[in-house]
Parts: sequence; structure tokens; C-alpha cells
Amino acid sequence: MSHGIRFVVLAAGIAVLFPTASHSQESAAALLKKANVAVAKNDSSEAVRLASAVIQQVGESAAELLEQASAAAKADSAEAVRLASAAIQQVRASASTYYLRGREQFRLGKIKESVSDFDQYVKLEPKRESRQWERGIAMYYAKEYDRGAKQFELYQTFHDNDVENSVWRYLCMVSTHGIEKSRKVMLPIENDRRVPMMQVFELYRGNLKSEEVLAACKRDAPPAEVLAGRLFYAHLYLGLYHEVAGQADLAAKYIKLAADKELADNPRINRYMWDVARIHAELMEKKPAQRETNGK
Repeated sequence: MSHGIRFVVLAAGIAVLFPTASHSQESAAALLKKANVAVAKNDSSEAVRLASAVIQQVGESAAELLEQASAAAKADSAEAVRLASAAIQQVRASASTYYLRGREQFRLGKIKESVSDFDQYVKLEPKRESRQWERGIAMYYAKEYDRGAKQFELYQTFHDNDVENSVWRYLCMVSTHGIEKSRKVMLPIENDRRVPMMQVFELYRGNLKSEEVLAACKRDAPPAEVLAGRLFYAHLYLGLYHEVAGQADLAAKYIKLAADKELADNPRINRYMWDVARIHAELMEKKPAQRETNGK
């Protein structure tokens, strides 16, 4: 998507929230710092492991505070309120850890777990729900199409010039409403400045052909790095377009091009979106194997 989100180290924030933090909370802060380092290194397995440890430690600490609050309630309401408030703060402080883990679960191909973590994140941070395009994509791959469509509709209220958002909503709608109806109600986009996103938009609306999208990428003879970035997005969305149209061979061709490992670190490509292409390619490879197994 057009708004890549960079992780920040949240450990310092936890320390500020809880200046009297116990040893376990300090450990959670250190673990979270390491989790962010793992994300930066694209080590999703380690990031998920560390984030899970943070969530467990924060949860245990909050439970301990809540137990203390219950005990204090018998004689000291003010202290009970203070302790209960601290427990609530700690749970809220773990929200970003669910977001981090949700992204990394997706990158590991654990789609349902990813959706669950994103759901927990927006439960703890409801004001940020409109920004969660990653959640919508995870819902698409989890086949939760109605929820995915609603998530992309909500994202439109946060950023209304993102062709990718409109396209993903279309993809979510096709299985239920079909191509023609989904095409007619695509979220309107007026000016996504990234080449070739407006051409991609017109492709999905039925006004352009695949060749015209690819031609737009090469317009004005861009440098190699820029061209590679443009072609990545063209190939990804051409692949998705042809897949829902039932054109499996074309879909596989373009998705494979988008999932090329040589593109993973191209600064013109959102790394998370490259992972989306990679995960999609992996799922495509599993389908023939599953059909063969079922046939036996």
C-alpha cells in the first residue's frame, strides 16, 4: 500500500508509562526492543517469538496488578483505582505488540493468527482501526471477504487516494457479488500519483488492458530501480486481477514475477507488499499439490 508503516522501538515508552516497573516489565521492554530488531532484519519467526513473550509478560503483570487492586478494594478505594488504572495502561501498552506480531504472522503465512492479532490490536486501539490495511489483506487471504471489504471501506476514510485500497475491496467483493457488480461500486480514486496505479485502477474498472498498464511503467524511460518498482506493482495487481477473472495461467505468470526474490529489498517497493506477493505465490504452489493429493 502507499502508506508503509515503520516500527519504532516501544520499550522506552513502556518504561515511561510504568516508572515503578517490576523486573518482568523491564524484561518485556527489552524483549520488545529485540522484536523490533528482528523485524528490521526480516526475521519474522524470531519477531513473533519475542512479541509473544512480551504479550505474555505484560498480561501476567497486569493480572498481578488487578489482583492487588481487588485486595486493596476491601479497604482503600483510591489505591484500588490506581492499581486498576495501571493494569489497564499495561494492557493498552501491549496493543502495538499485537500489531507487530500480526504483521509477522502474516509474513510467516499464518493467516488466521495474523487476523486474530490485528483484531486484538483494534480492540485495544479502536481509533486506529481505519488505518489497518494490513488487517484487510489478511482477511482477504483468510477468506473473510465481507470483513475485509468493510476494512478497506474504513481505510478509505483515512486515505482516499490509494488505488490499492480500492482494488483490495474489489477483490474481497468479487467472490460474493461477481466482477461486474464489484467493478461498478469500486471506491473512487482521483489521483494516486504512483505510476502505474491509476492505470491499474482503470484496468479493474474495465477501461484498460494489461498491456496498457505495463506500457505505463516504461513511460519517460525511468531508471532501472524505478522501473523495477513500477513493474512490481503492475505484476502484483495484474496477477490478482487475472486470478479472480479465472485466468489461472496469466495470474501465476504475473504473481511469480512480483514475488521475485531480487525485488525484496528494492527501496521503491513496500517490503510488506512484496511479502504479500510471496505469500500469494506460495499459496498458488500449494493448490496444485492439494488437488493432486485429493485426487489420489
